[in-house]
Amino acid sequence: MAVKTIKVDYLARVEGEGAFTVEVRNGQVRRAELRIFEPPRFFEAFLRGRAYSEAPDITARICGICPVAYQMSAVHAMEAAFGVTVDGPLRALRRLLYCGEWIESHVLHIYMLHAPDFLGYQGAVDMARDHGDVVRRGLRLKKAGNQIMELLGGREIHPINVRVRGFYRTPRKRELLALTDELNWARDAALETLRWVSGFDFPDRARDYEFVALRHADEYPFNEGRIVSSRGLDIPAAEYERHFEEIHVAHSTALHSRKVAGGSYLVGPLARYNLNFDLLSPLARQAAQEAGLGSKVTNPYRSIQVRAVEVIQACDEALRLIGEYEEPERPFVPVEPRAALGCAATEAPRGMIYHRYRIEADGTIAEAKIVPPTSQNQPSIEQDLKEYVGGWLDLPDAELRHRCEQTIRNYDPCISCSVHFLRLDIDRG
Repeated sequence: MAVKTIKVDYLARVEGEGAFTVEVRNGQVRRAELRIFEPPRFFEAFLRGRAYSEAPDITARICGICPVAYQMSAVHAMEAAFGVTVDGPLRALRRLLYCGEWIESHVLHIYMLHAPDFLGYQGAVDMARDHGDVVRRGLRLKKAGNQIMELLGGREIHPINVRVRGFYRTPRKRELLALTDELNWARDAALETLRWVSGFDFPDRARDYEFVALRHADEYPFNEGRIVSSRGLDIPAAEYERHFEEIHVAHSTALHSRKVAGGSYLVGPLARYNLNFDLLSPLARQAAQEAGLGSKVTNPYRSIQVRAVEVIQACDEALRLIGEYEEPERPFVPVEPRAALGCAATEAPRGMIYHRYRIEADGTIAEAKIVPPTSQNQPSIEQDLKEYVGGWLDLPDAELRHRCEQTIRNYDPCISCSVHFLRLDIDRG
């Protein structure tokens, strides 16, 4: 039997190192594998033996694009272990910090990584030659998110102002108010962004995903809530490992996550949107409806629209939080370390992150477990390729390759949050 292979040696606009193989036999997709081959980074091992107070700074280094979600997941897990509740202005500042991260991360994906797929460009630089004003809008919008992170986190990348129990320093009211003019512009720009991406040509595809995300009683989820699914799951973070498990697969150095009972699931913007549409701000909900989105979206290629809706949500939420902010009496609450187990889940831009820590009586970390969004989505990415590629087999190889790449980028996968490289093999034997 003749074998035909298509390779992509360098694919930008996906973070990390990996490869992809599609195997087609007799017109049917028989195998689809997202292979991650870069070496393990050992962050869980780095944390063992360190003081609990070091976890936010260490976990922030996992990702340069969404460090807040990693460090805040660690913070919430530690506080769960110690029985600490952070509320009032400190809790509000945490949500505001998340707003900054969601804006900068989603905008980076929309404008620089994913839009070129829909508009027929190799990348954002090529796109900028024809759409300079659009790209400049994206860069300014991303910067608005970075400014929030710099003020609250101490710097834009790998923030250093976050600590268990609160912050090292809290901002003055006037410092936050200084952001409002740019955030008002950003909110308008976010609305324009949604109108822009809603004009793209979306492949007509859909799948019956099991969506998994946090859900809070009265707010769109950032850093608190119960873990729920579109098939009836409703649990606290402490029960995560009773329902989800990580397994090793031969073709990947990254673990795959799946339901304990079997089957893939999806985390990220689509999951949050489908499970929390009613908790969007009135502005974001209206904008979604005007863009033609209902309360349920099952076409993964429209995830770029949903990310734009979440940028509107983050800008709107940031302005509300700043307007209501009252300076706290102190930047953190007291706590006494104890031997305990703490678990937490928060919503990174790419989806839910789960952290678990076992703490010794002296406050040192005895064990750490971190489950990032991309490892949870890997099986779903492979399933999408199995189900969707079969409908495009009549395309020339170059166009089929593009559809595969676009399908992967629907997830904005963060393979290692560093090197931009992906090799794609399509075996048509």
